[in-house]
Amino acid sequence: MTSLEEPFVSPAVDWWVLVPQIILVGAALGLLLVASLAPRALPGWVSTIASIATGAAAAIVAAVQWATWGATPRPTLAGAFVSDGFSLLLTVLIGAGVVMTALVAHSALDRYGMAPPEFAALLLASAAGAVVMAGANDLIVLFLGLESLSIALYVLIALAGRRASARESAMKYFVLGAFSSAFFLYGVALVYGATGSTNLSGIGDFLFGTIRQTDYLLLVGVALLLVGLGFKVAAAPFHFWAPDVYEGAPSPVTGYLASIAKAAGFAALARVLYVAVGEQSVAWTPILAGLAFATLAVGAVMAICQNDVKRMLAYSSISHAGFVLVGLTAVDVAVLRDIWAPIGDAASVPVDAGDGISSAVFYLVAYSFMALGSFAVLSVIGSASTEPADETSRHHLSRYGGLARRHPVLALAFAVLLLAQAGVPLTAGFVAKFEVIRAAVGAGGYVLAAVAMGTAVVSAFAYLRVVLGMYAPEGSADDGDSAPVARASRPRWGGLPLTSVLAITLAVAVTLVVGVLPQTLLEWSADAFVSIIL
Repeated sequence: MTSLEEPFVSPAVDWWVLVPQIILVGAALGLLLVASLAPRALPGWVSTIASIATGAAAAIVAAVQWATWGATPRPTLAGAFVSDGFSLLLTVLIGAGVVMTALVAHSALDRYGMAPPEFAALLLASAAGAVVMAGANDLIVLFLGLESLSIALYVLIALAGRRASARESAMKYFVLGAFSSAFFLYGVALVYGATGSTNLSGIGDFLFGTIRQTDYLLLVGVALLLVGLGFKVAAAPFHFWAPDVYEGAPSPVTGYLASIAKAAGFAALARVLYVAVGEQSVAWTPILAGLAFATLAVGAVMAICQNDVKRMLAYSSISHAGFVLVGLTAVDVAVLRDIWAPIGDAASVPVDAGDGISSAVFYLVAYSFMALGSFAVLSVIGSASTEPADETSRHHLSRYGGLARRHPVLALAFAVLLLAQAGVPLTAGFVAKFEVIRAAVGAGGYVLAAVAMGTAVVSAFAYLRVVLGMYAPEGSADDGDSAPVARASRPRWGGLPLTSVLAITLAVAVTLVVGVLPQTLLEWSADAFVSIIL
């Protein structure tokens, strides 16, 4: 009876930590409410401005939080969610991704037959789920963020329902996503059975303070978690959905899938591996290295076999996921174990031990802008008035022949983004690849580093093929229907949608600036590593 008389004490909530999520969810709900109560359909620019303002506000708040308390972890909701340098950096990235996606989609929603308020609300809801994944410190909260992101993406793809390819892509993504969620939940159950907790820090503390023999229940649970998250990041052999879904989805959504959704998946993977089961790294590191090897090989080889630029970029995104996996694998486990206990002073952490994690974070940020910019270019190219009724063949390589003569600035921007993905010096892609390979060599992963360098050379052929086609003396298919046609209802610059031009310009600027001056982002990535292990 005494226990029944004790008052219930709810966990303390640090609302300041949750402001970015509140902004995103509140704006999504508010936009739906206004659209449903308005006497007539809202103009498309209202939804676009709302999305841009909301994404920018979430990113600014995260930046202010970083400036206020730095990379020091700040947990809330009984430790189920944590704001630290890792989550704040990714929140800024997610906010920027929302802004760029909204800019690109503004000129494409009519073409795809998607309602602007619904698109904007789903975009913001998926971003809220991604932010939750970046800061989740509990497997249940992580699953909630994962499903919030995934369900919104399923519907975003299906919004272009008048296209058969979009319906097929949405259904394929939904069915396979349901299977991956089932694997993830089963893994959560097994990890809870082995450790008695779903809190990532609690699991890590339990494993650190317990001397035990090999726990096969825990290892199977971790393996199932890897399967579930491997699907979300399109790591081989869980990548089969990606090329078809990327090809059939609307180009603005594809860019978001390849960048922000992938970044959220890797954020969740990093937290599970290094916060929860870092003590079992000897068991899962070889598995992760095998996934990285397969992902690099499949992405690079299949990319050079594609004649469709959109499918080529889809396989390219798989190859880039392999580089991020190399970074997550390249961790000095011995040093990491020595500092696994609570430290208190972030300055005392040997950051070199986490070169792999920091290089993976750097790669995620750099690639996200390259992917968003590349698919923004594809969206512009696909906006031709005589385009096919379906996605298939709209982005055939021949449609890019002679692009430099029709739109020299657009071709130059696309060339910069493609060469950056190939790893050409003075671009963010070169620095990202260099840092990942350096971390792998520093951790003794010479074979994996050699494979990464080899696949980078192979995949460069796919990018150069497109660049050479754009600048070929004689266009291979300059039949007039591949040039974007102006529409009076949209502001345009040089025959191109103005909002898409802004997004492409931002992507190219970040790619070049980070390539020439990478030190600031490298320092932020190192701070993200420090915060994730404290």
